[in-house]
Amino acid sequence: MLSLLILVPLAGLLLLNLPFTPAMKRTAWAFAFTVALAQVAMVLVAPAAAWSQQGFLAQYFSFGLEAKDLTRVLLLAIGIVMATTLMVGRSMITDDRQQFNFVNLLLVSIIGMNGVVLVTDLFSLYVFLEVTSVSSFILIAFNRDLGGLEGAFKYLILSAVATVLMLTGVALLMLVAGGTSFETVAAAMKTSGGITISQMAVGAFVCGLFIKGGLVPFHGWLPDAYSSAPAPVSILLAGIVTKVSGIYALVRLATSVFPASGAMNEVLMVVGAASIIVGALAALGQHDLKRMLAYSSISQMGYIVLGLGCGTPLGIVGAVFHLFNHAIFKTLLFVNSAAIEQRTGTTDMNRMGGLGSRMPVTGVTSTIAALSTAGVPPLAGFWSKLIIVIALWQAHDYGFAGIAVLMSVVTLAYLLLMQRRIFFGKTSPEHAGVREAAAGVVVPELVLAALTVAVGLLFPWVLNTFMLPVGGIFH
Repeated sequence: MLSLLILVPLAGLLLLNLPFTPAMKRTAWAFAFTVALAQVAMVLVAPAAAWSQQGFLAQYFSFGLEAKDLTRVLLLAIGIVMATTLMVGRSMITDDRQQFNFVNLLLVSIIGMNGVVLVTDLFSLYVFLEVTSVSSFILIAFNRDLGGLEGAFKYLILSAVATVLMLTGVALLMLVAGGTSFETVAAAMKTSGGITISQMAVGAFVCGLFIKGGLVPFHGWLPDAYSSAPAPVSILLAGIVTKVSGIYALVRLATSVFPASGAMNEVLMVVGAASIIVGALAALGQHDLKRMLAYSSISQMGYIVLGLGCGTPLGIVGAVFHLFNHAIFKTLLFVNSAAIEQRTGTTDMNRMGGLGSRMPVTGVTSTIAALSTAGVPPLAGFWSKLIIVIALWQAHDYGFAGIAVLMSVVTLAYLLLMQRRIFFGKTSPEHAGVREAAAGVVVPELVLAALTVAVGLLFPWVLNTFMLPVGGIFH
């Protein structure tokens, strides 16, 4: 069962690109969209027994697959964001050849991301991270314009550094443990007595994940990549790619593979707090909508790492809950940005104003996403931030709890400023004829906004059903 999450998109990718199947090429989008929706449905309705069936890959390859509570949360987020990206891409990419190429790259991306969250050994994790990264390089430069090529180049260079660090970590851990499976490495780390080589390996691998996740001080590539990529690609990158590539892997390894230590938790908390502060303050000074949302993503991912660094099961629950919530509300904000870019031809907020009356659905859903990002009750983002703050307070990390609360106020400030600059005031003459975005963009806006509201209103059920079990992954 689990192997189908990798094999189905891979088989589709191969069949769609056979030279004698032109008719199948016309079904590429429908196939990819079905794969994304099927993944969402599988997470929501598949019985528990289905998640223990590894399938074909376990018979022919050395790496195993595993789907725990954390894995299922990520698989759900991947399916939702992928379906959204496909809908917006279909609406905004009109050339048939480009559309086909775009779908192919998304299939490569979902193979990579599903592999990252399912594998149970470090080297396989690295391989699937690289699969995801390669598709991301190409997607950022998809339009082959100067900005996209520059953003992709920066991502490529820093990702290469991350690759060296992670491979170094894997090699050192191989020396210590004699294998790369999570179970083998975890057992060896417990008996290694904290020797220097183990510490070096963990440090190298974690720094590589910091780069992949765009965390401070390794965040330099992220604003350029997000802002210069085509609108549908920005949705994918901000919505799920950086979370799977950096944040999920960090949560998975820090909680069940690498040994828990006060020093590592302190590093995570410092990096998380720095990301929150730098991202929020940098977002305040931006006039480009996508660039502002990129810095906002750095800040919100800082909350996830801060919860992880808390070092308690409640902190883990808050981190994973915020990871899921951020995937939803940040995807929504980038869909809103795509709608605005589609109708106005720009992401410069200085050239906007008064769009609320002309794009009412985009305006309302953007408000919902902004308030959820800032942690305003009763929306989803409020509950995950509250859990993180409570976990920090219980762990006596009062200073970090104060930073989390204060920066939420700053987040609310720059997002309300964004709303005012885009949707309120007088409509500029150049946008006098603007109307609401196409259905392929509006429908995802409505669905994601409804999901953000529903998760907030149904918080007790969501917490007990999906999130509290995640705390069980802790050491």
